[in-house]
Amino acid sequence: MENPIGVFDSGMGGLTVLKELVQALPSEHFVYVGDTARVPYGGKSAETVTRYSIEIANHLITRHDIKLLVVACNTASSLALPAMRKIYKIPVVGMIDPCVRRAAALRRKSSIGVIGTLGTVRSGAYEDALRGAVPSAKVRSIPCPLLVALAEEGWTDNDISRAVIAEYLSPFRSDPPDALILGCTHYPVLKGAIRDFLGEGTVLIDSGEEAAMVVDILLSETQARSKGEARRAEFFVTDDPERFARIGSGFFGRELCDVRRVTL
Repeated sequence: MENPIGVFDSGMGGLTVLKELVQALPSEHFVYVGDTARVPYGGKSAETVTRYSIEIANHLITRHDIKLLVVACNTASSLALPAMRKIYKIPVVGMIDPCVRRAAALRRKSSIGVIGTLGTVRSGAYEDALRGAVPSAKVRSIPCPLLVALAEEGWTDNDISRAVIAEYLSPFRSDPPDALILGCTHYPVLKGAIRDFLGEGTVLIDSGEEAAMVVDILLSETQARSKGEARRAEFFVTDDPERFARIGSGFFGRELCDVRRVTL
């Protein structure tokens, strides 16, 4: 079997990224690790998130011999990516750069919003990258921690989720941004309610969609693309495979079979 692509997240939000990767690259084999025993990463220190991320990456490289790593977690991308790119020789794709490139390519980009976990927003990673890529844009970042719990409860389009979204995004009510980066991999399942609040004039930038395009390009450039028939995805978690399989199916868009527990 050809070398797989490794994907990891603090939990199950990264399944929205894996969903896009599988759709864009059906001939690739993917290995997903969800660090469900230590989720969430959003409130943890940079040192802790970096240590966790390196532990998972080491596991994927030594046990599965991956050819490329996708950090399908915005918090880990914000805090751990620089260290990981220094350590590993394989390509490491995060969530921030693909989203920023998409924002920079828009025709209308005078105002850009970012929503994410407290850790992602506090890191300033998106603001720093946007200042370099779109220096003329006005950027506003808002932490939206409760959206993760709503997504995992499956409350993606009811009165409660709409009220929480309206509260968090109230600074954009009178002046919606040209683009809004969904800076947490849980947020795409709430895209409909976010779209309804902001209106059609705001472009929603989904990190999974953008990362899948970057990985596609990287595989072509490095001549590492797998050939042949559609391959499968394997799922590993650090705690409670049954819960992950049950709730994660809503993120992945299909039933999750054979989720296994792993010790890092």
